Amino acid sequence: MLSIKKMRQGRFENWAGNVKKEGCTPHEPQTIEEICTFVSQVYEKGGMIRSVGAAHSFSPVAKPEQHLVSLHHMRGLLDVDAVTQQATFWGGTYLHEVGPILARYNLALENMGDIAEQTIAGAISTGTHGTGLKLTSLSNQVVKWGFIDGQGKLQEVTRSSDALSQSLHLSLGLLGVIVYVTFQAVPLYALQYVSRHVDVADTLKNAHLITQAHRHAEWFYFPGQKKMQLKTMRQVEPSNQSEPYIQHQIDQFIENTLFQALSTTCKWYPKATKWVSELAANAVPNGRKRGLSYEIFPSKRQVRFVEIEYAVAIEQMTAVLEEIHFVLKSHPFAVHFPIEIRVAKGESGFLSPTQEQDTAYFAFHMYQGMDEEPYFKWVHTLMKKYKGRPHFGKMNELDYEQLQQAYPQLPLFLEERQKVDPQGVFLTPYFKELFQLT
Repeated sequence: MLSIKKMRQGRFENWAGNVKKEGCTPHEPQTIEEICTFVSQVYEKGGMIRSVGAAHSFSPVAKPEQHLVSLHHMRGLLDVDAVTQQATFWGGTYLHEVGPILARYNLALENMGDIAEQTIAGAISTGTHGTGLKLTSLSNQVVKWGFIDGQGKLQEVTRSSDALSQSLHLSLGLLGVIVYVTFQAVPLYALQYVSRHVDVADTLKNAHLITQAHRHAEWFYFPGQKKMQLKTMRQVEPSNQSEPYIQHQIDQFIENTLFQALSTTCKWYPKATKWVSELAANAVPNGRKRGLSYEIFPSKRQVRFVEIEYAVAIEQMTAVLEEIHFVLKSHPFAVHFPIEIRVAKGESGFLSPTQEQDTAYFAFHMYQGMDEEPYFKWVHTLMKKYKGRPHFGKMNELDYEQLQQAYPQLPLFLEERQKVDPQGVFLTPYFKELFQLT
């Protein structure tokens, strides 16, 4: 989460600590009017604004250049319609705040990711997603956006098939400051979560059957190991049955305290990564828990890391995993973090990594402070073979040529960007280079 103290000193640093910027001018608006006035002033005088969310992206998408805007004071529920089951939130609301608020109205989000520290505006702007082959990303649950454009004007857009809606679906903060969004919610529900060991061979054989049979399914592949962790979840009726306190404390100790100690060992003794990966694979808990959806979806991530993630067509899922296992079983890289594999239904949106195809996501991690370059370079090369589309919020090697190939509707997105921000108020050096804009 963004350090408010550092921000007020004009310093930006993302959660992983790999993107930093000094000398920014901080702004913490509390009203839409304040933002409109501020943006219009920057528009008249010239300058660049970046709305930074919770600074949980691993790429420079949130990196400010001059003016840094935080919506930390614009949080909470604005409106809820019990008939349509639609709820409107301020864009600065953190995801971990959304579930408990909706639950008061017997509502919930249809799907969430496994991190809940991001702001709503940041999460939908970068394509945050969970898992479930019949479910889509957080962005796809938005039915209305309210944003301040590059001239300081409030625009409200209801989702349809028009170009602006398709651009707002995943906007990278380039269309304006998203001040509020309306979600299409669903009736409150609970989840039954199951964790168990599976073999790589079984996964290669049965992965597609598992993704069809479960509302949510995700795998964790431990580099070079035959054992994997499979997590599945099914929807159940709401109840007061949550994870027992003692079991929760044990899980937190294993996933954070113990893993932190093992990761520190790997940082100082990289050869230990093979042993730690094997230990982690064998230590996967076989168990189950139950709770309201917003209690089960997210996991506490206290061990810092950097990450890249690619989306590939679901038909390529087992081929990618098979090649990953073939290479990593010889342990050519000093890496012990598991590779996370999730699935999602295809969705529209000019910059959606799914490009309307059912998709498998592969997320690769490296412990903060360890040399990720050799490992990540191999991943980038591997994923080009499978026409993988990188997650915009994760570290990547995207350039304009790759963007054009991966996103055929990129020109339409850039046209909409130009219409709503003609002076490039929301462009930063990173995006100017990425999109070859002057």
